[in-house]
Amino acid sequence: MCQLLRTNSTNPEFITLVSLLDADLAQRDGKDHSFYAQFNGITHLNHVIVLYQNNTPVACGAIKEYNDTTVEVKRMFVQPEHRGKGYASKVLVALENWSKELGHKSTILETGLRQPEAIALYKKNGYEIIDNYPPYVGIENSVCFKKDL
Repeated sequence: MCQLLRTNSTNPEFITLVSLLDADLAQRDGKDHSFYAQFNGITHLNHVIVLYQNNTPVACGAIKEYNDTTVEVKRMFVQPEHRGKGYASKVLVALENWSKELGHKSTILETGLRQPEAIALYKKNGYEIIDNYPPYVGIENSVCFKKDL
């Protein structure tokens, strides 16, 4: 049974999932990891989704306000053994719905060229590649997306 929980960044299971995400990204990004890590803190994320499968936390994501009309999708992750089951899309749709409830008109996000699964996920869910937004302007590995809600 799949269950989505709305929470915040103090949720211990979210913290555990993010630590697994950070370990994965450290391997993928290599020497570039410290640059990206500075923008991925979770201290003040008030809108977090944790997806549970049979009461086990297997996926997560969050949104944070970028400006008055836009939120940024952050910290998307699915445990490797649970990938390919549609969980990332479920988390993403839940974040989009929450964004709309909060009155936002669009979502943006950044991912990296070394994360082809993420790029495919966002394209599949209607996101369009945009010019890199700050702080990713000029960063060759970064790919930025936007979706109007």
